Amino acid sequence: MKPLTLASLLAPLITGVAALPKQEEAVSYNGYKVYRINTLGGAAAIQDKLAALSSYEQWHQDVGHLDVLISPDEAVSFEGLGLDFRVMHQDLGTSISAESAASAKRWTKRQDNPLAWFETYHNYEDHIQYFRDLHDAFPSNSEMVSSGKSYQGRDIFGIHLWGAGGPGKPAVLYHGTVHAREWISAPVVEYITLQLINGYNAGNNQTRSFLDRYDYYIFPFVNPDGFLYTQTTDRLWRKNRQPPPAGSPNMTCLGRDINRNWEHGWDANPRGSSTNPCSQTYRGAKPGDAPENAGLDGYLRRIRDAQGIKLFVDWHSYGQYLLFPFGYAETLYAPEQGRWTKASSLISEAVRDSSDAGTTYTFGASGATLYATSGSAPDHAYAIGRAEWSFTIELRDTGRFGFVLPPDQIRPAAEEMWAGQKVLFSLLDETFFDGVGAAQLYDSVAVGVAAS
Repeated sequence: MKPLTLASLLAPLITGVAALPKQEEAVSYNGYKVYRINTLGGAAAIQDKLAALSSYEQWHQDVGHLDVLISPDEAVSFEGLGLDFRVMHQDLGTSISAESAASAKRWTKRQDNPLAWFETYHNYEDHIQYFRDLHDAFPSNSEMVSSGKSYQGRDIFGIHLWGAGGPGKPAVLYHGTVHAREWISAPVVEYITLQLINGYNAGNNQTRSFLDRYDYYIFPFVNPDGFLYTQTTDRLWRKNRQPPPAGSPNMTCLGRDINRNWEHGWDANPRGSSTNPCSQTYRGAKPGDAPENAGLDGYLRRIRDAQGIKLFVDWHSYGQYLLFPFGYAETLYAPEQGRWTKASSLISEAVRDSSDAGTTYTFGASGATLYATSGSAPDHAYAIGRAEWSFTIELRDTGRFGFVLPPDQIRPAAEEMWAGQKVLFSLLDETFFDGVGAAQLYDSVAVGVAAS
């Protein structure tokens, strides 16, 4: 597989992107509130009550909770519904302003404190430069790559890392910023990339073993158009920026959900995606009709055929979950369910033990643990890409801040997940799951992690 060269990757980023839409007025969330509703009394009854409002947006749902965004005009009506709730954001506009103020300055490389990058969020151009810097720090064992173009013509850029013996070993494939508003995913995968490079350069035995056994393909922004839109116009935008199919009833509803547009299971469950272009989970007119998905799928298949995929991870937020196939059916489980469950318990334990906050992750099959997701990347990577391990990782938090996670949580979120990924990398080729208790297994892996 011959990846694109660095020059071909960066040329469009330097010359600009063709045919971009006219800049829109920024969406204001001043006065908007985000509520967490306790749904243990019955989610259906709560949805019926919410239907009395003229509008609301569902942020997130899990077992026991529903998080919703309410406009200032609807706040009094919402609070009069008699629901059991607490306030996540008293004024979402204020929370977004605080987040943006910390991210306003352009990044300048600070050699004295390389971890300063993880103290704030950054604009898209600085993320591109950061990956150039990562490549420069590992020039003989890395290359900049691209899986193709976004709808607006931006490269889906990434970095390919390898160890001794050169490239071509089984692959670890990361997709970040699948949903545009989930800002925490990019710095977490950047932190993991930095630790792999720094550890290898420093001669760390464990990190060297990871890169000597696997090739890493890390794509921090598989939805660059959507991410840029969250920075310029609408902080809560989720989908890509593609117009709906010709003839759609509402041609003003833009975007496909990149995590509902994959071929496998695309239309397997009507609850797992939407056929409505105005929905946050719009699946598209057919599988892969989002150019981002078409390029990512082609790249995945080429890696599958050339070297095989050991691990696939789709990075998201929020909720703190480790999820694995299948997502489109609540009662369908992969044959690897037992192995993935045992591994997830060890990952969760490593995250908790490394975190000052005692962060915990819930784990299980995606459809059974959280909700149905048809046409999702982990299902496709497992069934079509033949990945031996396939995960969705939902990062911090569990509902205090949600999508607008304060910058001071970036580095702790990244550090704890690096601890979890080291355990996962250590387990990828282990065969002693059966007959070994979780405590024994954790002890054996923890020795290697501690030594690093």
